[in-house]
Amino acid sequence: MLTQIRPALVLLVALAAVTGIAYPLAMTGLAGAIFPAKAAGSLIERDGHVVGSALIGQNFTGANYFHGRPSATTATDPADATKTVPAPYNAANSSGSNLGPTSAALAERVKGDLDALKAENPGQPVPVDLVTTSGSGLDPDISPDAALFQVPRIAKARALAEDKLRDLVAAQVQGRTLGVLGEPRVNVLALNLALDDMGKR
Repeated sequence: MLTQIRPALVLLVALAAVTGIAYPLAMTGLAGAIFPAKAAGSLIERDGHVVGSALIGQNFTGANYFHGRPSATTATDPADATKTVPAPYNAANSSGSNLGPTSAALAERVKGDLDALKAENPGQPVPVDLVTTSGSGLDPDISPDAALFQVPRIAKARALAEDKLRDLVAAQVQGRTLGVLGEPRVNVLALNLALDDMGKR
């Protein structure tokens, strides 16, 4: 029996060392050497300070900024550790709402968001990504249509011409990956930083 256990233990230790230590260290080092910015989290800096990541959305709520998708992430309630409270784009608790199509709470939340957006831009169809959450709750991107839908509100809040804002959105649109994967998208943080830069000119 010992002759069978010993090779099994040696193999277990060897595989653990290769797959649990050597391989992860090699891949981390290789990624850091070839793609340093991406390996470090795709961080976005402004004036020497990190303002966010291109991979994780932020909760912009002001009328003078483009808003991202709704986020269903939560955090522990400071008043009661057994409960959670909404905490949009909480990267420590990435998740969707897990509410299904028959959920009354989901229908009520979507209807409330839809009504608010219709009041913001009457007569315009509301892009679906402005009322639906992503599976992770951290989606940093919106569709070009969702960005353009918000132009009238931002133009009014910042006293800017709508045409200039539409041009800004068009300049921030990222195409499909390799020309075929995914959909055209706009990174909300990058768009809002460009919007602030426009205001400085």
